[in-house]
Amino acid sequence: MPGERRAGLLLHPTSLPGAFACGDLGHEAYRFVEFLAAAGCSVWQMLPVGPTGDGGSPYQSTSSHAGNPELISLDWLRDRGWLQTVNADRPREEQLRAAGAAFAQQPAADFGDFCTRQAHWLEDFALYSALKAAHGGSPWTAWPAAERDRDPAVLAAARRRHAPVVAQVYFEQYAFCSQWRELRAYAHEHGVRLFGDLPLFVAHDSADVWATPQAFLLDEDGEPQYVAGVPPDYFAVDGQRWGNPHYRWDWHQAQDFAWWRARVATQAQRFDLLRIDHFRGLEAVWMIPADAPTAVTGAWQAVPGAALLDAITQAFPDLRLVAENLGIITPEVEALRRRFGLPGMVVLQFAFDGDASNPHLPHNHARDDVAYTGTHDNDTTCGWFDSAPPATAQRTLDYLGLPGEAMPWPLIRAALASVAELAVLPVQDLLGLGSAARMNTPGTVQGNWCWRLAAGQLTAPLAARLGELLKLYGRS
Repeated sequence: MPGERRAGLLLHPTSLPGAFACGDLGHEAYRFVEFLAAAGCSVWQMLPVGPTGDGGSPYQSTSSHAGNPELISLDWLRDRGWLQTVNADRPREEQLRAAGAAFAQQPAADFGDFCTRQAHWLEDFALYSALKAAHGGSPWTAWPAAERDRDPAVLAAARRRHAPVVAQVYFEQYAFCSQWRELRAYAHEHGVRLFGDLPLFVAHDSADVWATPQAFLLDEDGEPQYVAGVPPDYFAVDGQRWGNPHYRWDWHQAQDFAWWRARVATQAQRFDLLRIDHFRGLEAVWMIPADAPTAVTGAWQAVPGAALLDAITQAFPDLRLVAENLGIITPEVEALRRRFGLPGMVVLQFAFDGDASNPHLPHNHARDDVAYTGTHDNDTTCGWFDSAPPATAQRTLDYLGLPGEAMPWPLIRAALASVAELAVLPVQDLLGLGSAARMNTPGTVQGNWCWRLAAGQLTAPLAARLGELLKLYGRS
């Protein structure tokens, strides 16, 4: 949406209110769209929406294509007659299975077409899910060799043996995609665009790697030879060792990046804007030996990012891409971003630790930036300011003109006043919440991804207050 000043809110759907362990695509998602529209916000940004593995990280999904079944609204299933009642005291999984059984007796008219169109990933994901369940959740590298190595006869027999589980996965993905399509249409009717997130890497224990091992740097047992991460930086003194396998870039380039184009095609069906997480990895990646305990040991390896972006932008000319260019960013990374005209990110919480040349300071922002107070990896603005060194806190206040308002509103105003065409605020900042509402602490595995919005927190007066600021700064 170049040339238009807009504002958005960052809220992952799992953080929406609800009766179960996480939010979903049901009524509260529609109420959030209405709140956005009432305030004049035209962008809803979220994290990846795929099924999560251990730890619940949306950046460690078991599939690049599948939707997270925890986001399926049981109310939607009830409204369509596949579930008699919704019981908050009964496990969601049981109710999903009951709905799947009813759906099998009376499937939707477009179910067959859905299965045909999505077969290129759905067949593998459904069987992967069934086998993983049959093996007690073990990663695919721990399965019997014939299943691990995808012996055709063994997989055919497994598909027959686990037919009920496979059918349930097909149903769940149909329900997710149908609900998503309806929610996106509702958002568009209210002038709201959906802003998604594409992790650069995929999880090792995923249908993606199991189905296409030749696309990754693996040994003969399917284990990674090198894993992804970043060297020591602002977030972690030992760097971050993510554990994702690296790509065989020569294989992808020889295939004209067909695997990547299929992956982006799925996201283009869901989102209007798409953030490429860890964009710097399209110029060079930090390759950590798989047996190294931390990310300190590693080396940069160049990748054919320009060729990949050529393939993606030609295939999806209407999909607006945004580069996550935070961390260790070199002139080569910025040259790649500018070559393809991709907006970058500036984060105000990073702005006040240096001198006047800091790129995150508002006077250094560019129109093609996306300005944030903080991201899902940051503390909330109140938490950040309360724990900042006194010199940083004073520099922040001096820069912002010694504001009379309490945090986070001075930083919110700074983000909205930025020349950046898009400004995005985490909902936690809009609510003035402290560190307890933080979504993620990079480099840690406990206590993340679980923050929930309480019912009734997003009020009409709050929408009006935000709306006045959006009008003031030309973003309404």
